[in-house]
Amino acid sequence: MHTAAIDPPGITWLRVSPKYVTVRLAEWAFGNLIVVALLSLPLLLILLGWWTWPPLWLAVAVPAFMLVLALWRLVVIPRQVRAIGYAERDDDLLIRGGIFFQRVMVVPYGRMQYVDISVGPVERWLGLCTLTLHTASASTNASIPGLPAEEGARLREQLSARGEARLAGL
Repeated sequence: MHTAAIDPPGITWLRVSPKYVTVRLAEWAFGNLIVVALLSLPLLLILLGWWTWPPLWLAVAVPAFMLVLALWRLVVIPRQVRAIGYAERDDDLLIRGGIFFQRVMVVPYGRMQYVDISVGPVERWLGLCTLTLHTASASTNASIPGLPAEEGARLREQLSARGEARLAGL
């Protein structure tokens, strides 16, 4: 659901590929398997009789809580991916994301220093990429993950050309 307070009027948002859900799920699975396994070690050591502390209830509760938290994130990931969008305007690029804490970032073309495309192994397998915009501000975190590779290449060239044109006019 969009919020009128942060959504500029008359904007048609372009969405990232639904395949990006697979990338996020792979990251989720890898990270959560490691965390839950590590948090389950005390339980295993208690059950084997090698440790007497922490209490059994605590050794069960901690990994169980993390498992519930991981499953909740599993449910939220598809919705988070659907919330990512971008829109090209005449003078700037809009990037939106978030479901609980929504954010719309406006990046003026004249402030862009360079445009970067990165591809991880799962993204490469799915034909996706992540486009990152670098500006003079180190705090700018303007990236669009989950773009089809062709769209990422097109957007990189388009944004670079617009950025150069705006810089030349300064």
